[in-house]
Amino acid sequence: MKVLIQIGHPAHVHFFKNIIWSLKKDGHNVHIIARKKDVTLQLLEKYGFEYSPINFFSKSRIGKLIDLIKTDFLLYKIAKEYKPDIMIAIGLPSITHVGKLLRIPSIYITDTEDATLANNLAKPFASVICTPSSFKLDFGKNHIRFKGFKELASLHPNWFKPNPAILQEIGLEETDPFIIVRFISWNAAHDIGQYGVRDKIGLIKTLENYGRVILTIEGDPPIELKPYLVKISPEKIHTLLSYATLYVGEGGTMATEAAILGTPSIFVSSFAGTMGNFIKLEKTYDLLNSFADSNAALDKVIEILQNNKSKESWKSKRELLLKDNIDVTAFMIWFIENYPKSFEKMKNKAVL
Repeated sequence: MKVLIQIGHPAHVHFFKNIIWSLKKDGHNVHIIARKKDVTLQLLEKYGFEYSPINFFSKSRIGKLIDLIKTDFLLYKIAKEYKPDIMIAIGLPSITHVGKLLRIPSIYITDTEDATLANNLAKPFASVICTPSSFKLDFGKNHIRFKGFKELASLHPNWFKPNPAILQEIGLEETDPFIIVRFISWNAAHDIGQYGVRDKIGLIKTLENYGRVILTIEGDPPIELKPYLVKISPEKIHTLLSYATLYVGEGGTMATEAAILGTPSIFVSSFAGTMGNFIKLEKTYDLLNSFADSNAALDKVIEILQNNKSKESWKSKRELLLKDNIDVTAFMIWFIENYPKSFEKMKNKAVL
């Protein structure tokens, strides 16, 4: 089988990496198309993946629409030559457009209800729309749901084990308190008009009272924030998240990753309370707290940091989440290798 995968974000690399390795091990051929965003290409190269690059990335709505047309055209040329049996992407509608034109099945994965433009551009053309069971929208007859979170594809215990040696690379021990902070660029199409932490420097100064602050940020940080950056290979961030005392930030993916790893997680964003995966983590498992108001978020941050049993409590709650949800990588491998029979089977189920 020939599989074409389009990647547009570092989180997509984490989602697909074990799927790609497993498909190749099973004798399938995988072609990757990747957009240069943040550390996406760096991660692909670190894992030894070859890829075809997409080098354009605009910030404005008009620019993003032009980028979509360019991507459709580039993907069409590659798919016409490569002749894949199936195409897959997370939140990137181009595979659905090209799939429709070339009569190639496309699997469009999303867990973001607020990615309205991308979802609407994909819906009429996708062979399959695949979402977590917590996803609040219904896309109709081609929509299937799995019981899990997309971040479990890389962070399920079957695929991920934290490496304590990574802590030593940045001068930490397993018992040292430290907080990971994430600020994003707000350049995605669905981010336009949205906001996160209002007083970034003030937040970090407060956190310093409770442990070392480690900052991860999209783009170039202000001079005042540069001392909080650490030089570490990006594929190692999940070990840091696993050992962290707390995660707080604007990055929804990292907020979910921290929660799934059993680390207290505070998501600060105007998206708070709008997406099913965050609601599920917050209301069902109490692993994540989301706030649109930065001051309310700071109150919760201090409450968690002042309770020396917080980390222990989150680890217990994580065990419940793992019992309730599937190994997402194993599911995706089964679904791809058995398509279209797998799709017919899933259509008769509410969730797997």
